[in-house]
Amino acid sequence: MSLIKQLWLAIAAVLLLAFGGSLIVGLSTSRHYIEQEVRIKNADNANALALSMSQLDKDPVTIELLLAAQFDTGHYRRIELRAPDGELILEREAPPFIGDVPAWFVDLAHISVPPGQAVVQDGWRQYGTLTIESQHSYAYRSLWQSSQKLVMWFSLAAIISALIAWLIVRRIRHPLSAVIAQANDIGNRRFTTSPEPKTRELRDVVTAMNRLSGSVREMLTRESGQLEDLRRKLQQDDTTGIANRAYFMTRLQNALDSEAEFHHGCLAIVRVSDLESVNEGLGRPETDRFLHDLASAMHLLALEHPGSQVGRLNGSDFAILLPDDLSPEDLATQLRERLHPIADRQPVLLSLPIGIVGFSHHERRDALLSQLDGELAKAEFQGGRTISLADQTQHHLLYTSHAEWRSALESALDHGVQLARYPVLDAVGNLLHLECPSRLLLAGEWQPAGAYLGWVSRFGMNDALDLASIKSALLSQQEDNTPLALNLSSMALTRPGFRKRLTALLMAHPMAAKRLWLELPETVAIDHLEDFKSLCHDLRRFGCRIGLEHVGQQFTRLADLQDSGLSYLKFDASLTRDIDQQHAQQTLLRGMATLSHSLGILAIAEGVSTPSEHHMLLELGMDGVTGPAIKLES
Repeated sequence: MSLIKQLWLAIAAVLLLAFGGSLIVGLSTSRHYIEQEVRIKNADNANALALSMSQLDKDPVTIELLLAAQFDTGHYRRIELRAPDGELILEREAPPFIGDVPAWFVDLAHISVPPGQAVVQDGWRQYGTLTIESQHSYAYRSLWQSSQKLVMWFSLAAIISALIAWLIVRRIRHPLSAVIAQANDIGNRRFTTSPEPKTRELRDVVTAMNRLSGSVREMLTRESGQLEDLRRKLQQDDTTGIANRAYFMTRLQNALDSEAEFHHGCLAIVRVSDLESVNEGLGRPETDRFLHDLASAMHLLALEHPGSQVGRLNGSDFAILLPDDLSPEDLATQLRERLHPIADRQPVLLSLPIGIVGFSHHERRDALLSQLDGELAKAEFQGGRTISLADQTQHHLLYTSHAEWRSALESALDHGVQLARYPVLDAVGNLLHLECPSRLLLAGEWQPAGAYLGWVSRFGMNDALDLASIKSALLSQQEDNTPLALNLSSMALTRPGFRKRLTALLMAHPMAAKRLWLELPETVAIDHLEDFKSLCHDLRRFGCRIGLEHVGQQFTRLADLQDSGLSYLKFDASLTRDIDQQHAQQTLLRGMATLSHSLGILAIAEGVSTPSEHHMLLELGMDGVTGPAIKLES
């Protein structure tokens, strides 16, 4: 039984005892008073009538008239006169009349009053014994009326007392509900804090729980900081803060392998020629500052195009990987506008040769890098700040103009979305869910997401694609109960009206909605934190699970999301590739998995390509795995 119910029962018991006891005492007092008054009346009237009869002649007619007159005016139940030997001389008797009082009340408040008796004298001789018994009906009526008034007043007092008690309980219940919610959050490993109530006992409890949450949050922040230091050491260049060679090459390989991420894109290398001479001319601090500015400008360009990556391959070479948002020509223009002004500000003449190549999905990395080195060599040979672009064929392009792309995408969305299915298995091989990247019918074939996502973003169709994918998943789940995981885009998260349409769609399919796993890129949750928390709150009431994909770069910001209701994280393939051969990376992933478990969040590894990686990831504490090497056994 809840504490509030026990409190209400205690209040009800106190009110019942107080008012019930008062009612019983009041009725008992009134009954005792009435009995006493009736007893006195019987005795007084018997003595007065006996005295009057003693002074009269004992003429039977006179005696009878006096007795009858007394009976008719005195509300008596019985008057009798008996001779000393017990013989009845005269008697008057009337039946009781208590019809306007309930019988149960008469039985409950039974009034028992002895009759009054007096001796009638005839001179010095006893004439007889007079017995008078008053009528009780008025006593019951009076007692009934007073009882009704008492009950009315007590009921009014009880209602007022209950109202006051309700206000007090409400004042207690609000902070108590906050304490319960905080306890549930802590039980679910969401370490929230609550405002301290004014009630001393509850304030002490809330203070202790807030202290616990704060301590755990500090611990998680401290552990996150240690993991962030390790991640920087493994993945970032110390001077510029961008990705080092190993991490950039891993990201490039993932881009070439994953059809969902890239269908085609651009790769460029920027070289600071004769870096040793530049270092001598500028000095070490100024050279480092110049390299940092150069890397920052390339990083800002990458941030404008989701999925991009910037890295430092060696002391003088910087690389940038972009999806198909930009053509090689556009990329050349962007690099020229952003990097040449930085070089112009330096006091020495700087050469920045740039090589750019386009690539398609599933090209070999070594062949692509070899072609890029050739373009960079051409630019260096021509000298200065030459930008060399590889000759590109258009065989990988589905359409050649913006108008054709827009028309094709609108038609494909009207036609409907097809969902691919890739299994995500837990540690014992059971299915957690199926990853379902979208497919659109373009150029007569169902194309993977990498072929059109850049154009979808360019035309602002992300929310339409997301809703079409979710609708397709909900419809398929009416026949198949398998949990499905779908991606949501950043534009859909912030687009006005998207949340309303998504809610309506989930309300129309409440049972299927409980089997949806919806995930967003890590960067979206961090960059739009409040929108993400609001979305999580809206979707949790439908039973959906919310997760983040491609987690890694901003994992240490996870503490900001621990109260959002996040269900799972999918760690980026750049962290899991060749994990069985990288001991330092194993330490990082083990710490990430442990921290995720501390917050009650599932840790899932992406991009698992070999059985050795699969085995090692499970040893590191991953709750699930997905990738080319993960197959669902039939």
